[in-house]
Amino acid sequence: MNMSEPLLSVRNLNAWYGEGHALHGIDLDIHQGETVTLLGRNGVGKTTTLRSIMGIIRKRTGTITFDGNDMMRVPLHRAAHAGIGFVPEERGIFATLSVDENLSLPPVVAKGGMSIEEIYDLFPNLKERRNSPGTKLSGGEQQMLAIARILRTGVKLILLDEPTEGLAPVIIQRIGEVLVTLKQRGMTVLLVEQNFRFASKVADRFYVIDHGKVIDNFPVNELPGRMTMLNEALGV
Repeated sequence: MNMSEPLLSVRNLNAWYGEGHALHGIDLDIHQGETVTLLGRNGVGKTTTLRSIMGIIRKRTGTITFDGNDMMRVPLHRAAHAGIGFVPEERGIFATLSVDENLSLPPVVAKGGMSIEEIYDLFPNLKERRNSPGTKLSGGEQQMLAIARILRTGVKLILLDEPTEGLAPVIIQRIGEVLVTLKQRGMTVLLVEQNFRFASKVADRFYVIDHGKVIDNFPVNELPGRMTMLNEALGV
């Protein structure tokens, strides 16, 4: 494992929705090139963690340091320029625009973003549908497009929220293959996922969250010995 300074370091992160205290002192580190998964049941704070890192949730305390930048001071509209991309569970693609048009819209924020042709090599399904509007895409194709748009920008870290939710097994497998390819290219990914069987094929490390706190973290090679705990934590 890379023991240099983490690319992303989160310390004592607390977050609120109105008066509701959602996160209670989250600590986590992610190194360059790692894929790290947040595991936990629905409603325990996984998505809130991503949204807080991205700056979507502004009522928060603690420290978030990314690539040497204090992200607590970075406004939301500058987060991508700092090098973080977010793929929300609702995907957020432009429904009336074609696949080509969706891929042409994101601004390039740094060198290293993929060209549209590289994207189509990675996602052959999208190449076949390049002239189709978002409304005509399947859920799996929409998820691929949401990920693909971020890859155009040149960000260093991708936050992925439940990318396999509700998708067919063949599409889940393809997204897993894409994540492995991105890892080989040096991309860093923070993934929220309830399907830990999927996550075990792509992640280097896991953080388990419950009631807004990290209750465990471990590398993928320790996963078999943690299954009893995970089954309890995830309610499987």
